[in-house]
Formats: sequence, C-alpha cells, structure tokens
Amino acid sequence: MTMTHTRRRFLTTLSMVGAAGLVRIPSPRAAEGALETTRVRLSNNGSICLAPAFIAEELLRADGFSDVGYVDMLGPRRALASAGVDFRLIAPWDVAIRIDEGEPVTVLGGVHVGCFELFAREGIHSVADLKGKSVGPADRTNLIALMAANVGLDPKEDLRWVTGPPQMAMELFGAGEIDSFLGWPPEPQQLRARRAGHLILSTAVDRPWSQYFCCMLVGSRDYVRNYPVATKRVLRAILKAADLCANDPAGAAQRLVAGGFTPRYEAPRYDDAVETLSGIPYDKWREYDAEDSVRFYALRMREAGLINRARRRSSPTAPIGAFSTSSNAS
Repeated sequence: MTMTHTRRRFLTTLSMVGAAGLVRIPSPRAAEGALETTRVRLSNNGSICLAPAFIAEELLRADGFSDVGYVDMLGPRRALASAGVDFRLIAPWDVAIRIDEGEPVTVLGGVHVGCFELFAREGIHSVADLKGKSVGPADRTNLIALMAANVGLDPKEDLRWVTGPPQMAMELFGAGEIDSFLGWPPEPQQLRARRAGHLILSTAVDRPWSQYFCCMLVGSRDYVRNYPVATKRVLRAILKAADLCANDPAGAAQRLVAGGFTPRYEAPRYDDAVETLSGIPYDKWREYDAEDSVRFYALRMREAGLINRARRRSSPTAPIGAFSTSSNAS
C-alpha cells in the first residue's frame, strides 16, 4: 500500500469520525474566514497519552497549515512563550500553577480523562497506606500531594519524597528500593511488563480524579488573540484526533510509530501503545467541563498550599465560550 493511499484513508477516517461525533450545528468553513497564519507549534514531551496532538498533524496540514512543528518540552517546566510553543496539552493542576504565576495562557478545552497510575510495593493497598513511605518521582509531587491530602495525609510530613528524574525513580521502584511510583504512559505499561509492584490508584477510574480532565489544551494568549480562526482549527483537529484514538486505537498507534513520535513503541512494544490508547477515555471530552476541571484542581492546590496567589478573574477559561468544544469545534 502506498503512503499516499494510507494518508488518504487516514484523513477519510478522521473526517468520518468528525462527521459522526463533532458536528452539532452547521458550521460552513467559509463563515470562519481565512487562516491568519499557516504556522503552528505544538509541544512534545514524548508521552503517548498526548497522541491527539501528534495525530492532528495531518489534519492541520489538510486544513491549510503548511508549517506544523513540534517542540521538545521534556525536562523542567517552561513557559510556552519562552519555549516557542503555541499550543500544549497539559494537566489541569499545571494549568492552575501557570495561571497563578501569571503566565499568559488560554485554556481551550479538555482532551482526555485519566492517564496517571499510582503503583506501590506489596503490603501497600491504598494511598492512606503511604504514610511514612517513600514516593516519587519528584516532578509529579503536585498530583501525589493532592492524592495524599484527599485521604487526610499531610504531604509534607507524612511522605518521603524521592528526588531525581522519573526514569531513576521508576528504576528504584522496580528494584524495590522505594515504596510507590506515580507513572504515566509508557511507564505503567513498562512496570506491568516487569511485574513491578501493583496498582493502587488510576485517575481513569478512581474518584474524584476520574471525574475531571487529566489533559487539557492550552494556547499562548497572543496566538489565540491574534489568530482566532487558526486557533479554532487547531482545537478541532486535536478533538477529531482524540475521537480517532477512542474509535481506532490500533490505527492511531500505527500513525504515531509511522510519524516517529513514539520510537519507544517500535516492535515488540507496539502492543503496549495499543493498550495505552485503548485504556484512556479519549471519548469523554464531550461529557466533561474544562472550567470545572481547572476549578477543582485549583481549589485543592490552594488548600494544600501548592499555589500562592488567588487571582480573581471572571473565569480562568473564559475563551472556551469563543471556541466551545460542544458546538463551534465542528
């Protein structure tokens, strides 16, 4: 099969997904106006759970974007503007931090629910059992702290935090040298393959985490304000790609491997990629409320002392009304 035919079939599949799931009201493209820019930059931190952003590339090109790029965002947290990123998929607790710090970001909508999994060694059966235990990695302390606070633990006093990068923390957990590890794809799949520890919490199924978005699309405020038509098409492309992940995880995994976004999922780990995409509720973006998700995490982070300033605004996600995922994304 030629690449041209494969690409045509892929775009046709996405169009069918969009027609079946995204179109709520007539929205002729002519009414949108012309693209103000044909350039867009999205972030890439190497996690397969962000698949919709990667798969959206072909949709974006078919929709008039001739210059689509991905910026490596691995490592310490950076502002979108300083990294040269126009759009990024991030967690709502990270959204709360960025808003609290005054970073000029705009929340456009939620993309999926639940990709974090908390593993523990034998003898630990719940988050409450982590009192006095070692947990990691250090760059995920916000979510771990919220999980601990939710069951009455004091994250600062009751947990022993493991410093170092995620890979090191995962290796320590696999070797039985720390008690708990919070992972996101592909780490949970790798831990299960090694039979390391057992799952005690999944944000995809366990309340209250499963009732809110885990991954949201945010944009640079300048890009959103200056290029509203382009912003709408980016949002639409990513949500259509999310529908493809929900309806055809195997096909979505193939696109990721073919596009070079997930080299770690080349054979024999391709099945892990399919397992990951099959297990994430990509189809829930219509059912959940993005503003409610930001509010939920912001309030709990405020209570836990993880954010410092109370920024009183009419709505931290006000632009959602302009680019509504329930109607205008068609």
